[in-house]
Amino acid sequence: MSMNYHNYNSSSRFEMVVEIANIALDEFKTHHITRNYTGLVQRYYQLVEEDYGDPRATRFPLMEHPMFTFGMVAVYLFWVLVIGPLFMRDRKPFQLRRTLVIYNAFQVALSGYMFYEHLMAGWLNYYNLKCQPVDYSDSPSSKRMLNLCYLYYLSKLTEFADTMFFVLRKKSSQITWLHVYHHSVTPLETWVLVKFLAGGNATFPNLLNNFVHVCMYFYYMMAAMGPEYAKFLWWKKYMTELQIAQFVLCIFHTLRALFSNQCQFSKFISTLLLLNASIFFCLFMNFYMQSYRKTKAAQQLQQQQQQKQQQQLDATPCKADSNNNTAMLAQKLKAN
Repeated sequence: MSMNYHNYNSSSRFEMVVEIANIALDEFKTHHITRNYTGLVQRYYQLVEEDYGDPRATRFPLMEHPMFTFGMVAVYLFWVLVIGPLFMRDRKPFQLRRTLVIYNAFQVALSGYMFYEHLMAGWLNYYNLKCQPVDYSDSPSSKRMLNLCYLYYLSKLTEFADTMFFVLRKKSSQITWLHVYHHSVTPLETWVLVKFLAGGNATFPNLLNNFVHVCMYFYYMMAAMGPEYAKFLWWKKYMTELQIAQFVLCIFHTLRALFSNQCQFSKFISTLLLLNASIFFCLFMNFYMQSYRKTKAAQQLQQQQQQKQQQQLDATPCKADSNNNTAMLAQKLKAN
């Protein structure tokens, strides 16, 4: 039974929710009798795919089932948290200078291309910045955005290499909880994007993210080129601020669609987008504040050390004068 979600209008949303709840309850009762909860999850996914899935996405590899992506995320986490550290435990860090330059240059080019495609496929031409529903037709522009969303999904899989390079270089301070969470969640989010929401408001965060990644990977590329380029990296402190601004824009954009009666983009999906952007905003703000406190504490410590050194230097001439006066007085007493 297919409910053909994409053709539902606002007047039938309540009936659709009731129908979904009844189907979910019936399936739960059927599978609960045999305690077949794995089969229940699979059945729920089949119902969701049949009713909400974009049939155009079935032609892409890895789009048949989410378990392929879940499996790759699990392998990534196992390697980064267990296998990689064990492998590097008794080894010296790899330098990987040339590899890092090439990898980051590739990511700059890929992110720049996707940023351009997001503009050309919709956001610069005919997309409405206030609200843009998903176009599920086979029009050239719609298929162009679908292909772009799939490329965006694949790009998130390639970014697993970010953490792997940190492990091989023994940069454990860079492997923060935020970093691992971000690289684990985004492949799953982008899989859902391709499977169900390839276009419209759901691609606005991708547009911003591509721009941020052009800047971020360009910074990493220059940093990997050697210390002689450090003088050109004065804008490092603005990178986290740029990422935070990205999520602020996503939050405001999603709120505009969520509370607009004229917007035909799914309220449920808008709520999920808002929740996702809010979570990342809080995580990045927490990271930013912690980094700010550490930087401020380091600056204060450095100032205290400089003041102490200056006080010691100021006291040295006085001590020397005191010694000279004592010596002269001793000579006069000896002469008398």
